[in-house]
Amino acid sequence: MSVTKRRIAPEFARYDGFIFDLDGTIYLGERLIPGALETVQTLRAHGRRVMFLSNKPLERRGDYARKLKRLGIPADERDVINSGYVLARYLRANYPEARVYSMGEPPLLEEYRDHGIHLLSEDEAMTGAVDIVVATFDRTLTYKKLQAAFNGLKAGARFFATNSDRTCPVEDGELPDAAGVIAFLEATTGRKVELIAGKPNPLMVEAAAEVMGLPPERCLMAGDRLETDMRMGLEAGMGAAAVLSGVSTREEAEAFARRMGEAGSRLHIIASVAALIE
Repeated sequence: MSVTKRRIAPEFARYDGFIFDLDGTIYLGERLIPGALETVQTLRAHGRRVMFLSNKPLERRGDYARKLKRLGIPADERDVINSGYVLARYLRANYPEARVYSMGEPPLLEEYRDHGIHLLSEDEAMTGAVDIVVATFDRTLTYKKLQAAFNGLKAGARFFATNSDRTCPVEDGELPDAAGVIAFLEATTGRKVELIAGKPNPLMVEAAAEVMGLPPERCLMAGDRLETDMRMGLEAGMGAAAVLSGVSTREEAEAFARRMGEAGSRLHIIASVAALIE
């Protein structure tokens, strides 16, 4: 059926903006979730604004847009917000002169540099002359990186993180994510992370709202993670749709809705984003 003949499901038609998590919601690895393409096409055909949010700091916004295009969903970097971009923006605005040591892969480090952040190498951070240490999802993690972060924190640096996800869903399972790195540094230094830029931090909502130009109550957040995607959306006053195509089960989503009290009444539990249209 042509997307122009499809329509938004009645319970979601009141929303003007739709914000989608990526991993586990729109795609798994290099495979689109069934119905994701048709859903995005239908929403756009009906004049709805669509944005994508990711807690993963492994790529730049443009990289995620190019992946979406490669999988068949037209997008550019203005349609994507991720935790690395949000943290770099926050550091530039609030700590423009700070000496920052961050774990992370090249795209995240490039994001910092593009925002004018003063980055330190592992060797420089080993001296403890660090203002801010950033923990993150890093598939190139080494003990030297952990030691550099440890030294900085023990010397009194602020303790930030890009995201707090326990795992990242992929086609054949899950990868350990930033939560393990944060836990290691908290356990070894006795420090607690002070700021996590990614979902559910309102910084993510603010960045998305700035681009969309819509108030939260006119937006729906769709994602597979309850304590990040769904908590952020509900606490911001958005509608929320918990998809079961990623890491969360129906039982977990129902329990989460109860824990959220009155806000939980705005939580929809759906098999996948395909349920947003009919």
